[in-house]
Amino acid sequence: MNGLAAALSEADEVARAVGQSAPRARVALCPPATLIARMAERLAGSAVLVGGQDCHTEMSGAFTGDTSAEMLADAGARLVILGHSERRAMHGETDAVVAAKVLGALRGGLEPIVCVGESLDERRAGQAIDRVRAQLQGSLPDALATRSFAIAYEPVWAIGSGLTPTLAEIEAVHGAIREALRARFVDHGAARPILYGGSVKASNAAEILAVENVGGALVGGASLKAVDFLPIVAAAG
Repeated sequence: MNGLAAALSEADEVARAVGQSAPRARVALCPPATLIARMAERLAGSAVLVGGQDCHTEMSGAFTGDTSAEMLADAGARLVILGHSERRAMHGETDAVVAAKVLGALRGGLEPIVCVGESLDERRAGQAIDRVRAQLQGSLPDALATRSFAIAYEPVWAIGSGLTPTLAEIEAVHGAIREALRARFVDHGAARPILYGGSVKASNAAEILAVENVGGALVGGASLKAVDFLPIVAAAG
């Protein structure tokens, strides 16, 4: 929940830096729903994609305040983040709800980015990998077997805290996610990107992105200003 119309100039700066040809790493900005249409219009012709931060399970109906995948796509979105830790914690979203939202995103023509991750208590109890595996099992519908999607691993305790897992911890969880995706979706699961999200910034992006099975980054606070975000894009490319 960041960004008013004045912040669109930051997106313009990202688009100028990325250019019109597709970079080695895909670059997407996921603003609040109020800015999606205006951002998509301003970024038209650039290689920067626009996405949403959440969507409802249904196409339409009596769901005041909610936004469907079809509405996001109509506004110019190409992707949508689902199951973010804040949605799970603050809005009580279960794995089943996230899976239903994934189906809604696919129905609406959006590529889902499905978030999983453990709390600090789960990490300290040695349950991080078991927790992530359970979330993957419950949050990913079988329909993803032939569709584009990404997984984002976000250790909940690292988000906004300035704390970051060790590279070995990141590698272990990403390896477990890759193993689970291969078991579930075979070759398709072996090819899907696994993003890391948890206090990613310019100073640590390169070393995190070099970890095995880390296929990109889900960037939070460091994406609000182009000057902070573009070095991460450069590290990925």
